[in-house]
Amino acid sequence: MAQRTEIIPVTEEPAPLIISRSAHSLSSKDIDRDALKVLSLLHKEGHNAYLVGGGVRDLYLGKTPKDFDISTDAKPGQIRKLFRNSRTIGRRFRLVQIFFSDNKIIEVSTFRCRSEYDIEGEINVLPANNTFGSEADDAFRRDLTINSLFYDIENETIIDYTGGVADLNNSIIRMVGDPDKRITRDPVRMLRAIRHAARIGFSIEENTWQAIISHRTELKLCPISRIRDELLKDLRGGANRQWLQLLLDSGVFYVLFPFYKGVFDENGMERQELLAKILAVIERVQHNKQQLSEAFLLGLFLIPWAQKNFPEMQEQLKNSQLFSLSGKIKIALETSLNHLNIKKATIEYIASLLARLNLFIAHDTDGKWPSWLKKKSYFRENSQFYMIYREAAGGEAADEIELPAPEKKSRQRRQEPRRSGRTPAFTRQKSKGGVFGLRKKK
Repeated sequence: MAQRTEIIPVTEEPAPLIISRSAHSLSSKDIDRDALKVLSLLHKEGHNAYLVGGGVRDLYLGKTPKDFDISTDAKPGQIRKLFRNSRTIGRRFRLVQIFFSDNKIIEVSTFRCRSEYDIEGEINVLPANNTFGSEADDAFRRDLTINSLFYDIENETIIDYTGGVADLNNSIIRMVGDPDKRITRDPVRMLRAIRHAARIGFSIEENTWQAIISHRTELKLCPISRIRDELLKDLRGGANRQWLQLLLDSGVFYVLFPFYKGVFDENGMERQELLAKILAVIERVQHNKQQLSEAFLLGLFLIPWAQKNFPEMQEQLKNSQLFSLSGKIKIALETSLNHLNIKKATIEYIASLLARLNLFIAHDTDGKWPSWLKKKSYFRENSQFYMIYREAAGGEAADEIELPAPEKKSRQRRQEPRRSGRTPAFTRQKSKGGVFGLRKKK
């Protein structure tokens, strides 16, 4: 039976660095109007509330934030009372989503205790992450210093507990606290550090980098769903040449994609370069608001692997041979992608995209296609798949194409279980998983 872990409160709150309005370029004018409404109402009701995380980081760097997240000392129940157009979500991290027009969502979280940051020793499962704390606790429990900044709209100041502003000024990605400990508690933090370094062109601080190298194999302990979701997040908005290079240099690439071993051997640098260029085209296409489905993204990512392992992809094949090749690729993918728990239908679709790639390479004559090929049911999506490959291989840019979008899920408000009292309920049941659902080391 796992021992109960005592949560150690922060008795002396560290003094933050306060950056005045004259020392930074952030302005409330740059903040989303609905986010300002949320902040203003929380302040009016006597609560402390700040813009936090990536929104502050992006504004400081002169970028347009994708999200405007808010942290406050108001409890979830209090937030729900103020905003009827809201719902409470999450099990490990309870937060409130406030809905506005055009499907806009502002997420509001309550300051949380840094229990995970303070716990020492080996434990099986972290205590409930909904133990509320101070703004200092909340800053120190975040993953990266550059994402732990608060912006106060009343005083127009940046509140910095972890040195995040200095790291932004010096283009540094640094883990908050001891990187070995933080990564051991949640290995997915390695992927987030690499993602942010690649997205904004920063360098990873040496201690953080060495911790990533030392603990890279611990990613295997993470739940499959978390790894898959993080990878798709990368491919949809941050996977580029630098992302690929950081994964390769740290050794994380082959932990995530063991089936790629041998593809980038001494004679395979062209395949590595092709993958880097494919990622660049994906990034450009999606930057133009053309989102790709999970199957499309994975299929493009797997082209160098498939070309290495299935040389017949370079040959002119008849229908029966294409069907046979698709079957062989499907069998290989079922083994190779097993650790990511990809759906069978998705694997079949990826296999068909890869098997038919050379068919489109062979019949591309200045953008004019044979009439028999245009009549095929698979023509539209396979031709678009080929166009992205063609650009990566040095051909014409894939500009005016309609790409298959990610599968849309209807947004339904979750029916919360009835419970007494006004505060969120937590499960106290023992879990067979480890930290953040991690599997135990054998």
